[in-house]
Amino acid sequence: MFSKPADPAAPPARPTGGNTSSNNRSILSSDLKITGDISSTGTVEVLGEVEGTLSAHGLLIGGAGRVSGAVAAETVEVKGKLDGRVDSQTFTLRASAQVTADISYTTLVIESGAQIEGRFTKAKA
Repeated sequence: MFSKPADPAAPPARPTGGNTSSNNRSILSSDLKITGDISSTGTVEVLGEVEGTLSAHGLLIGGAGRVSGAVAAETVEVKGKLDGRVDSQTFTLRASAQVTADISYTTLVIESGAQIEGRFTKAKA
């Protein structure tokens, strides 16, 4: 019935149990700008702007979306702008993508028209 209050200096606890499936999708709307760290066990779709570290199962940057910072995701698909560093299994650049980044990947897809600058490193199996 009564419990001891949580230590305010302690980091927030991660959810346990429940649905942590990669089918979960979080959409960051075009009117949203986030500065800081984002972590998700599902897919994050960025239609707005993110500055910071983003860690997720999947990342989709929409045509008007922009991500600046470090990204770690199993799958990354870019239609908008990406600036920073990426560590992914599957990295896909669509024709509208504008990327300035150092990218580590296992599988790489680049559509004609994508603008890229940076270093691409194939991860060792």
